[in-house]
Amino acid sequence: MNLDELNELDFGNIGVWPWPVKILLILLICTLLSVAFYYVDTQDQLLQLERTEKQEVTLRKDFEIKQAKAASLDKYKQQLEEMRQSFGAMLRQLPNKTEVAELLVDVSQTGLAAGLEFELFQPTGEVPKEFYAELPIKLKVHGGFHAFGEFISGLAALPRIVTIHDVKIVPIVEKGTGKKKKSRKQAGESRLILEATAKTYRYLEEGDEE
Repeated sequence: MNLDELNELDFGNIGVWPWPVKILLILLICTLLSVAFYYVDTQDQLLQLERTEKQEVTLRKDFEIKQAKAASLDKYKQQLEEMRQSFGAMLRQLPNKTEVAELLVDVSQTGLAAGLEFELFQPTGEVPKEFYAELPIKLKVHGGFHAFGEFISGLAALPRIVTIHDVKIVPIVEKGTGKKKKSRKQAGESRLILEATAKTYRYLEEGDEE
């Protein structure tokens, strides 16, 4: 079939067309329908499939993370229990209201036992925190360097928590001579002045915060 014969085809009477032309027309129509069906339906499904695959990757990662956490749950519980026990032990080292006065006496006695002479021992007002209160004590004591070390070690050995802050150590100078004083108790050791703030802590009971 040549081009002239194709031009003579009557679209109003397709039934009389030659079979090769009919087959070609059917194939063309099927191709057009397939393309139209792809753009109308299949393309949306492919996009939906791509979105689903991405969501699956995200969900898989979330699952792996949660699975790892679940596998470590017993370990976390053990760590939490250890933290609770440690926290409870620390709380037991905080005095209550009735024990604060005794603790202040212990601090003072520790300094005296180390051979220090107190020039200032001044507890100041409590400083409330979240669940405890700080009790600062301004100190100014005279003594030798070794006595200061013994005093600090004695505070660390107390059953209650006592910390030292803002430490300042200066030599004692005799008035009018400009010479440093020598220790009467420890020959050859210079007399020093230690100024510091000792802090002890009290656990806040219910109602104390108010």
